Amino acid sequence: MTKEEEILEFLNRKVFDPLLQSNNASEILKKGIRYTIMRLKERNAVGMIAYFWSAVVGTEKSTKFAKHMKENGFIRFEEVIDEFRERFNNNWISS
Repeated sequence: MTKEEEILEFLNRKVFDPLLQSNNASEILKKGIRYTIMRLKERNAVGMIAYFWSAVVGTEKSTKFAKHMKENGFIRFEEVIDEFRERFNNNWISS
């Protein structure tokens, strides 16, 4: 498994798939998640990690989206920060 695949597998399992597979998720949320996945796939592992952190810091658009996810009971990047930080650190990138 490549580093990019490992990052996507983690985010799919923790954040993306639960929302995409939910009958309760709005099409707006599903579209936003699909867009996020598409953007991640355009990057290498370092770029994916940077994208994750920029999404957590947030722009007006991304913070509204994260709030919408939370209001609908879905896990966001913010809820997996600690595990993401521990797993995808500089040592992991260098290995």
